[in-house]
Amino acid sequence: MSANLNDFSLVSGGPLYQLLMRARLSGDALQLVRRRVVVLVLLVWLPLLVLSILDGRAWSGVDMPFLRDFETQLRLLIALPLLIFAELQVHQRQPQLVRQFVDNDLIPDDARPRFDAAIASALRWRNSVPAELLLIAFVYGIGMPLIWRGQFALEVNSWFASVTTGNLHHATWAGRWFVYVSMPVFQFLVLRWYYRFFIWARFLWQVSRLPLQLQAAHPDGTAGLLFLARTGRAYVFVCVALGTVLSGMIANRIFHAGATLLEFKTEIAGTAAVLVFFVYGPLFLFQPLLRATRRRGMIEYGALGQLYARDFNDKWIRGPRPTGEALLGHADIQSLADLHNSFGIVRGVRLVPFTLNHVTSLAVTTLLPVAPLLLTMFSVEQLLQQLLKILF
Repeated sequence: MSANLNDFSLVSGGPLYQLLMRARLSGDALQLVRRRVVVLVLLVWLPLLVLSILDGRAWSGVDMPFLRDFETQLRLLIALPLLIFAELQVHQRQPQLVRQFVDNDLIPDDARPRFDAAIASALRWRNSVPAELLLIAFVYGIGMPLIWRGQFALEVNSWFASVTTGNLHHATWAGRWFVYVSMPVFQFLVLRWYYRFFIWARFLWQVSRLPLQLQAAHPDGTAGLLFLARTGRAYVFVCVALGTVLSGMIANRIFHAGATLLEFKTEIAGTAAVLVFFVYGPLFLFQPLLRATRRRGMIEYGALGQLYARDFNDKWIRGPRPTGEALLGHADIQSLADLHNSFGIVRGVRLVPFTLNHVTSLAVTTLLPVAPLLLTMFSVEQLLQQLLKILF
């Protein structure tokens, strides 16, 4: 049991992980993260720069030279490193969340084998060779046509391709490297994170079906499950990385196609909503358990309250006042107040193990990379004035 708990990590496994270990680009605990970032950037970005320079399209010569392609720069120089750093973040934080189920005595003894089996199942899915092969097949079979379509969406001469009469496009060598190497690597990393979201959701679904020893009067307001809200901190780098991709896509269309930021309000809101759902959505699986715990707690604490209130009434109201005991400051009064507070906690048990603040914080953090684009609509002085009005 202890070994499974210590080994639980959704990122330290799988064929790519083993390949990186053999290439001395990773340790068994996801060390050497900077080395991985440097190697990947040299693979996916540097050839694009060199080929663009050789083609005379690196910083001038076309409507959208390579160094002014905001989407590509942000995707490969910011988002990709963040996805790599996120692996170390999740590797360090997620096992702590899983251990909380055992450390907090939430798993009854007779359910330990099922909990252990859920961990083992998650690790098998993480290590699946067919899963990563399917991701690669998806990238080259479906993702690649989408790359061509997306790059040709802007009808401008760029480092990627030349536009001739009849809207015909001729890809450059840099464009071909982008399509066949750079973007497939990036798409594979993104899809692998979505796959990890799926494994984590599946694991939580299995745990939610166990008879967890939840306590309705737990002070965290979620019967002892609020620690799961820290999932947002584990995945924050992933969300910021995908928010950065969105920012680059919007920036290209603003600066090279004459669009405005407000035209993308649906995409902005949708990206934040989808990523928040990926992170916190699986926690809704605990709603039936929390509802049952609250209902049971109200019945049990209601019965306890009835018993205590009756004894208190018999002692201090109807019966003769106890000799030698002063009512003022008596422990019975404090106990009655404490029981009232406990019942209030039970009645207020939330049906999801997170709060609105957790959701809002993750959504705002995800969209931080989009914030600089506000300067395309307002000057710095206008933005400061609006912030001052909001704050004061």
